[in-house]
Amino acid sequence: MNKTELTQLISKNFDYYQTGHVADYIPALAKVDPKQLGMAIYDLQENHLIEAGDANVRFAIESMSKVPVLLLAIKDNGIDHVFQKINTEPTGFAFNSIMNMEINHRKHPMNPFVNAGAIATTSLINGKNAAEKFDRILAFMKEICDDPAITLNEEIYQSESRTGDINRSLAYYMKGNQMIEGDVPAILDTYFKQCSVNVTAVGIAKLAAVLANKGIVPWNGQRIVSEKSATIVKSIMTIAGLYDESGEFSVHVGVPAKSGVGGGLLAAVPNRYGMGVFSPALDSFGNSAAGIQLLTDVIQELDADIFE
Repeated sequence: MNKTELTQLISKNFDYYQTGHVADYIPALAKVDPKQLGMAIYDLQENHLIEAGDANVRFAIESMSKVPVLLLAIKDNGIDHVFQKINTEPTGFAFNSIMNMEINHRKHPMNPFVNAGAIATTSLINGKNAAEKFDRILAFMKEICDDPAITLNEEIYQSESRTGDINRSLAYYMKGNQMIEGDVPAILDTYFKQCSVNVTAVGIAKLAAVLANKGIVPWNGQRIVSEKSATIVKSIMTIAGLYDESGEFSVHVGVPAKSGVGGGLLAAVPNRYGMGVFSPALDSFGNSAAGIQLLTDVIQELDADIFE
């Protein structure tokens, strides 16, 4: 695929933004212009990146941050320790639900991509305080996205913090049931910040390319995460990366992917492509409405469904 072909697919799918709505439950995200769509694709075989549309527009990473933070938690603690604390099962409940832990009487969250699991993952990041933990997360994001300009969006962070009471309830429930260790306000402060950094579709495509390339950075050949951790993260993306749309997406599109309510999509096609998409209007599942349509077309065009 070349830039012209990608541009054509962006034009074909642009109007799907009208079927969605920006995440207005977070006031700062409610201000984002929904009329945006961009994509970047890192081709591992050609070691080349193409981009089109709004691929360089900065937007809040939101739940896509769960991917690099999980990778960093594994680097800090090892695979066994992380997954003794957090399960790897899909859940039929909403991403911010407490029900799976209560009904199943589990002593750990169901997976790292529901909010409870993501908060537990953040609690495992090394650092003597919240500021040091976030600085390490930010530095890792800059490295794996090959984007030194990633910064905290202060307005979104404050908005996340003001509206984050459900996340607070999840964190205190886990603390009260000995599922997490550490100071809950500090853990939540780090979590709200990690969700509030500004990224681009280009940077997300590069992050996805590292996952697709078994943990090796394709633009310099250095290993940044272990092959095993890259494989595990892609597997969890396949079963739980798109909230309650994960199963349908796996059936009809067939690539490991992770979304965020800032309008981003991350897709890693093993050994072939890393993809980043941005369009802020969300469908009823909380995934980018135009982004899902565009990604579906691109995967079909590239014959990249991993299950075919």
